[in-house]
Amino acid sequence: MARSDTSTTRVRALLEHQGHGTYAEEAGIRLKDTPQPLYQLLVLAHLLSARIRAETAVATARALFDAGMGSPRRMRDATWQERVDVLGEGGYRRYDERTSTQLGEEAELVLAEYGGDLRRMRAAADGDVDVLRSELQEMPGIGPAGADIFLREVQGIWPELSPYLDERALRGARRAHLPTDPAALADLVPREELPLLAAALVRASLRRDTADA
Repeated sequence: MARSDTSTTRVRALLEHQGHGTYAEEAGIRLKDTPQPLYQLLVLAHLLSARIRAETAVATARALFDAGMGSPRRMRDATWQERVDVLGEGGYRRYDERTSTQLGEEAELVLAEYGGDLRRMRAAADGDVDVLRSELQEMPGIGPAGADIFLREVQGIWPELSPYLDERALRGARRAHLPTDPAALADLVPREELPLLAAALVRASLRRDTADA
């Protein structure tokens, strides 16, 4: 079997085995190019970037959205204690107080700088991935890891970012014996599946059973 055929087979097995969809899908975010789901993805990226289990971060994001904090205005207008309580309920207790403060400040910045609409951030970047990554890191609590998470997930609806496969995803590719060149990996799936592939590769970097699929 040719190398490309082998890689395609491995990718399909990996996608079928991990079975969780993207992290946004796990968190109940119906991602599309509109303000609310984009903001919710930012919150999810914020939570996932902490040193905490991904399952806990996803559950906490769901809890925040279920509590009505799925828009920057609602997040900002919630009290600090209300955010702390929901973060704790989601299992985010280790970081709940600091994260509550950051989420409030982050929501305020999204409203002040972008009118609550992260598509304006995209427009300002004008297709420059490095600029967009830098702008994301201006958000309280969003560092390099959080920016990478957001960009991996959003590339399906912001195609100028594709293929966005950062070092974490490429680490999973190495573990799964797949190409480690982003363009070569992108050739193995349809463009709309790139966020799914990125999520699967990240899981492969974290769990050997996923990588061995």
